Amino acid sequence: MIEAKDLTKRFGATTAVNNLSFTVQSGQVTGFLGPNGAGKTTTLRMILGLNQPSGGTVTIDGRPFASHPRGLRHVGALLDADDVHRGRSARAHLSALAHSNRIPQRRVGEVLDEVGLAAVARRRVGGFSLGMKQRLGIATALLGDPPVLLFDEPLNGLDPEGVLWVRGLFHRLAAEGRTVFVSSHMMSEMEHTADRLVVIGQGELIAAESLTEFAARGSRLSVFVRSPDIAELAPVLAAEGAAVVPGEDGTCRVTGLTAVRIGELAFEHRFMLHELTVRASSLEEAFMELTADSVEFLAGEAR
Repeated sequence: MIEAKDLTKRFGATTAVNNLSFTVQSGQVTGFLGPNGAGKTTTLRMILGLNQPSGGTVTIDGRPFASHPRGLRHVGALLDADDVHRGRSARAHLSALAHSNRIPQRRVGEVLDEVGLAAVARRRVGGFSLGMKQRLGIATALLGDPPVLLFDEPLNGLDPEGVLWVRGLFHRLAAEGRTVFVSSHMMSEMEHTADRLVVIGQGELIAAESLTEFAARGSRLSVFVRSPDIAELAPVLAAEGAAVVPGEDGTCRVTGLTAVRIGELAFEHRFMLHELTVRASSLEEAFMELTADSVEFLAGEAR
């Protein structure tokens, strides 16, 4: 379990993380989300003792990470897949870490097999693609068979097969009772991967809850309408104050009117309806809405 209490980090006059409190439970995958510059990487670095907090505390299983001897046996982490000696082979990189953490050398071969790098284990890392480096970073995190795992953007550079593999890996690790904390900007992937979310903006907590609870906080309920009379129905709905977004032939997405009112208007004007479906916000829509005030850089903003 990871527990942060009033965690704060300042860099000079800049506050990167401000009084942040959350808990990451074992036995589930917790997604860590936030806009660029929200303080996610700084928070992960404080969890691992790479940055010292300006205030507050963060512990792993009740203790600061620095107090755990031979850390890879307790916490595995992937923060930067490119932060590897380019002249070493994958096997040499993992062997050195295994030796320094008193991990049996047999684990090197096991994790190379698990991440699909056994065939290139003796190649220099400098010749690896980004996806291969991500797999090596995951192998490094798994090396000590730790109960707690942290991953910062682990899907960057992976092909679709790799994304599916990582998704399955995280689910398996959580099912084994481990703590899995995953920072990602890929909202759609978090819908398939995470059980719970910790969402921050400008270094402060926005939400710490299940995916379903978070998506439900988005206020943008919409109604999907399918009708052979959609071209005539759309202006009627717009005249009632609805926002109408045309879709494929015979469909549109409507916000600003309830499904009941849309049905009433269709009946009054004798338009046939084939489908009328209420749709809640997706995870991505809820994220964009709830973090809108925390985005540091907006495309198209005035200069």
